[in-house]
Amino acid sequence: MVYYKTEEEISIIKEAALILSKAHGEVASIIKEGITTKALDERAEEFIMDHGGKPSFKGYNGFTNSLCISVNSAVVHGFPSNYVIKNGDIVSIDCGVFKNGFHSDCAYTHGIGELSEDVERLLRVTKASLYKGLEQALAGNRMGDLSATIQKEVEAAGFSVVRELVGHGIGRSLHEGPEVPNYGKRGQGLKLQNGLVIAVEPMVNLGSKNIVQEADGWTIRTKDNKPSAHFEHTIVVRKDKPEILTTFDYIEKSA
Repeated sequence: MVYYKTEEEISIIKEAALILSKAHGEVASIIKEGITTKALDERAEEFIMDHGGKPSFKGYNGFTNSLCISVNSAVVHGFPSNYVIKNGDIVSIDCGVFKNGFHSDCAYTHGIGELSEDVERLLRVTKASLYKGLEQALAGNRMGDLSATIQKEVEAAGFSVVRELVGHGIGRSLHEGPEVPNYGKRGQGLKLQNGLVIAVEPMVNLGSKNIVQEADGWTIRTKDNKPSAHFEHTIVVRKDKPEILTTFDYIEKSA
């Protein structure tokens, strides 16, 4: 089912999105070489709870943490652990916040220390593809317009788009219809309408698009073990330009 949100509901999601964006900023302020991914998870959870929200991911289908933390070749759904972050790592932080009956969702991939030129470009292109795609999130366009734009941006740079994992509608449930693929054809798919709230999240691999699931039943990794990047915003489809409810400003102020 696709649920279009009222302006009142959008304002509630915006509150959750602000807490989420600030929680990402808290993580960004401490992420560095030598810290464990578990410590990042603890900081985010404490901040979210202190500000009247709940971590959307904790307990979701049995997931045990507040953050999904995916390092290097892990695409998404990695568990926080005692892993110590190293120089040259890329660390994808995915988080959701639930407040007053509604969810928000946002992800950002951090580069730690010195990165190779290819990996720097992977991060830059993945983030740019998100914003290029969002330019198409307009009432009257088709989902395929957004999806194809992301795919074109990624593949023009020589990278690949994960097929099995997609963005999604979001609201009272963390994952609602419609699916938001990062690949597709212009003019196809759902006609976008004002009030549609979606999480748009390019997952882009340096090498092959193929992925595998690890034995933990959650972590998704690139099949060729090459790095993967992930950026995500929760947005509202509007007539003239999309309304982006989450922001990377708090992350980038901490960098």
